[in-house]
Amino acid sequence: MNSTSLAALKQAFDPWSLPDTFTVYNFAPEEIHSFLHPHWQTQKAPHPMLYYFFGLLYLIIGTTAVFGNISVLRIFSGNANLRTPSNMLIMNLAASDLMLMICLLPEAIYNFFTGGPWRFGDLACQIHSFTGALCGYNQITTLTMISWDRYNVIVNGFKGTPLTFSKSIIMIIFSWVWALGWSVCPLVGWGYYAMDGMLGTCSFDMVTTDMNNKTHILATTLAMFVVPVLIIMGCYYFIVQAVFNHEDELRQQAKKMNVTSLRSNSDQQAVSAEIRIAKIAIMNVTLWLMAWTPFAAVSMIGTWGNTSLITPLVCELPVILAKTSCVYNPIVYAISHPKYRECLKEMYPWMCIVIDNKGKRGNDNQSVASTTTEATL
Repeated sequence: MNSTSLAALKQAFDPWSLPDTFTVYNFAPEEIHSFLHPHWQTQKAPHPMLYYFFGLLYLIIGTTAVFGNISVLRIFSGNANLRTPSNMLIMNLAASDLMLMICLLPEAIYNFFTGGPWRFGDLACQIHSFTGALCGYNQITTLTMISWDRYNVIVNGFKGTPLTFSKSIIMIIFSWVWALGWSVCPLVGWGYYAMDGMLGTCSFDMVTTDMNNKTHILATTLAMFVVPVLIIMGCYYFIVQAVFNHEDELRQQAKKMNVTSLRSNSDQQAVSAEIRIAKIAIMNVTLWLMAWTPFAAVSMIGTWGNTSLITPLVCELPVILAKTSCVYNPIVYAISHPKYRECLKEMYPWMCIVIDNKGKRGNDNQSVASTTTEATL
């Protein structure tokens, strides 16, 4: 027995301690070495037990998201009061979330529960990455459209053109075409898709620093993250400003007339409906930012900054966090949308959902016409 083996026998066994020489490249099987980035030859591999933890995490995220988004689509499509042009955008968001979960989670769960490395070849890795990009781009584009719709209804009022079903369909088609145009770029030569550091999933190449990949990451970050976020923030800034200004005007006018309020009950309900929808959209956008900002930041750091900072965990955690965006939408509606809660309670009695009768306002869940909004705002 050589001296190395004797030294190993004298050491206490520590299942959570791996030698620094045990890199991601050493951990990866021979068949994926050909499309594994050289960066991972220098990065220490995570402990194999972490793969089972991530597999369990993906299973929980996937189960919750699939159940929640199917419920959203069933309730919104099956209830006549909820089938409005504005809610078609919400359904498009739920469809995108559901598609992402169905297309990406099965292989990720399988890979992590079988030990980690990608087991489906380079082509499947490219398809996996493309689908994730397509659904992610469609999410932010749809959220931008929802924000614009709220701005148009609440701020523009009579000056704004009400959203119709035909316009809503055109917007949804544009959202998917726009997302497709950007997500196909790495497949035709601008930028790259690659395996993530934990080897169980594939997404954008965060560690290649040639100008082709750097310009792609920069352009997509600006076009599909920074610009939409600025538009959304602008829309909600003017929404909040318009609501506060109008409320102040109504209070001043009521004070002059020695009355408590100038609004009728129906007017108050209409205003409450629009503000509620705006609040729900703001909550969705905030959660989306929490999910995708780390992903955008790590992509920029890996390509334009210090690539050595991109370890397997630093690479994988933003990927998992981004996928949680598919869980938030149905949860937000379950908490904030009275009519949705009613339908959810009827569909799934075992969930023991509590309905606040004071919060019921008939069709307060649907978008009010801009003419009504102008009269009440």
